[in-house]
Amino acid sequence: MTFTPWTLLIDVGIISVLLLLGKLLRSKVRIIQKFFIPPSLLAGLTALVLGPEVLGWLPLSGNLGTYAGILIALVFSCIPLTSAGSKGSDGTSRIGRMWAYSQAGLLLQWALGGALGLWALSRIWPVNPAMGLSMPAGFCGGHGTAAAIGESFAAYGVEEMQSLAMTAATVGIIASVIIGMWLISWGAARGKTKYICAFENLSPELRTGILPPDKRKSMGLASFSAISLDSMSFNFAVVAMIALGGYGLARLIALIWPALMLPVFSCAFIVGILVKWVFGKIKVEEHLSKPIIGHLSGAFTDYLVAFGVASIRLEVVGRFWLPLTILLTVGLLCTLFYVFWVGARIHKTAPFEKSIFTWGWFTGTMAMGIALLRITDPDSKSGTLDDYAFAYLYIAPVEIALVSLSPLAFTYGLGWLFVGICALLGLGIVGFSVARGWLRRSKS
Repeated sequence: MTFTPWTLLIDVGIISVLLLLGKLLRSKVRIIQKFFIPPSLLAGLTALVLGPEVLGWLPLSGNLGTYAGILIALVFSCIPLTSAGSKGSDGTSRIGRMWAYSQAGLLLQWALGGALGLWALSRIWPVNPAMGLSMPAGFCGGHGTAAAIGESFAAYGVEEMQSLAMTAATVGIIASVIIGMWLISWGAARGKTKYICAFENLSPELRTGILPPDKRKSMGLASFSAISLDSMSFNFAVVAMIALGGYGLARLIALIWPALMLPVFSCAFIVGILVKWVFGKIKVEEHLSKPIIGHLSGAFTDYLVAFGVASIRLEVVGRFWLPLTILLTVGLLCTLFYVFWVGARIHKTAPFEKSIFTWGWFTGTMAMGIALLRITDPDSKSGTLDDYAFAYLYIAPVEIALVSLSPLAFTYGLGWLFVGICALLGLGIVGFSVARGWLRRSKS
């Protein structure tokens, strides 16, 4: 089918209808509420089943994966503009512990996935040695990172990586909630939770996702009169400009150094940092609205998840189902061990609450982590999100570097070097935590 602007309208329109249906199901169906299944995931799964891959009832085009690549560039364009900076950090050991715990876990998960692909999977099955990276990309990064790494590997001819990473992300979200809910029940029964809240006692907005009128907030202040330029248009234009700059920078780098094909989302992040700095110098940054840009990022992410899941090629998943099952099972078990064994020994306050949040993040998304945390800490007494917010300022650049450089390393035969660096850095942070007295050898 020839692609036209009307094709884009049809694709976006169909996914939008499915998002609305997913939201309706989330607000009405109790089992969906109990497992915190996001409408975007419901929309993506529905599009996958009803679309060309299975039943063929929906006239979706073959460009869904491309949309995911564009959307992740827009998401990364928003990040520099919404970053709060580190001026609020007081350098306490609590934030340091959260940083060490999360950063080491992230690096070790990437090292594990890369090693499994190189050492085991590619030796037994005819798969690309980089296949193992689909696990950490889908687990720790979610559908956004899955789209990013899929785009990166596609530039080097590994087309199946996006479907594998998207499948890993989908499995990760489901596992994060199902296993997470069991862990909460297990922890509550053994007195490991401090602020437990039963699902029945959760506020309606957490279960249904619909805010009551008295809890609704402004989506952001307008900086301009609509008679000149609507503030939403201004903020979106800045984000789109950054994404375009990222695309241009990626093309420029590819022309100058063809061997180094940086993904557009990485370049967009770099351009976003530059634009934020320039805007600060010329006093334009004050006209940007962080809440509006945050909501734009959220909207891009919702469509990214829906398009990403809908773009999964089941033929690829079916071809690699056995090595993929082994990879994801080992990944889940090792992540479960690390999150709760280390979490119980590194956090001085609320170790279970911080661990259950990290489990949701390390296997699903940050939103899944927050959903699980709200059950164990409904009044936010543990300070988990505050610690995470400051710690993630230092984790984000490392995560972007992993996604950007791993395709380059594996394409040019440097996979073991990449795995070794990730493992050494991860274990080095663990050793640093022991030396600082953050990580205890046994639970206190």
